[in-house]
Amino acid sequence: MLFLAAALLFWPRPAPLPPERRAPLGLFTSLPIWWGEANDMAARISAPQEPHWARAVLEEGHRVVLLDTLLKPEGFADLIMAQPRPLEPQENVALDRWVRGGGHVLLFADPMLTWESRFALGDRRRPQDTVLLSPILGHWGLVLQFDAAQPDTARENTGTGLPVRLAGTLVVRPGGDASCRTEQVGLIAECRIGKGRALIVADCAMLEPAKQTAGRARKLRALMGRAFKR
Repeated sequence: MLFLAAALLFWPRPAPLPPERRAPLGLFTSLPIWWGEANDMAARISAPQEPHWARAVLEEGHRVVLLDTLLKPEGFADLIMAQPRPLEPQENVALDRWVRGGGHVLLFADPMLTWESRFALGDRRRPQDTVLLSPILGHWGLVLQFDAAQPDTARENTGTGLPVRLAGTLVVRPGGDASCRTEQVGLIAECRIGKGRALIVADCAMLEPAKQTAGRARKLRALMGRAFKR
């Protein structure tokens, strides 16, 4: 038994796949997960910032495809949407068609973002403060609600261990064109949409920068594994 344990300890780990062999993963977000916050590309190059912890998680086994539109969500089977900008009507249609065809999306939709930004309110470089996705959520049979009376304090969801702050509540409404169920008092919703799936989290606090990120990284991996399972 001791020999087996020692062998496993020193057994060489498989080398990570080169980027060209990794599964593509779409990323559509207003959050500074990939580039960080800077005035422009020249500022990013001249004064590079410490990479966001989530970037390394997304690149584990994936080749991340950065998206600025969802008009043609092609070339990947998995997609992360994190506090995206409002979608154009054609993007709603394209996203719905892509999911129904077998796509998997992990969506972080925060009704009251608590992420600190260097940019002032109204600046287009600032992350989306309030997610505006009512058309696509409503099409799938969901309503995102927000209780303005809740305390503005960081806490941990007892069912999932996810850090949350000013979180929303997802409610299933009748007549939606998907099969959705909610859990953790509406913090999470899982929808079967045609051949595909959407896993929706009504908060973005877990994606915020933090000093201790190991726990957040594990939770993000778990959500990705659940959303993208075949």
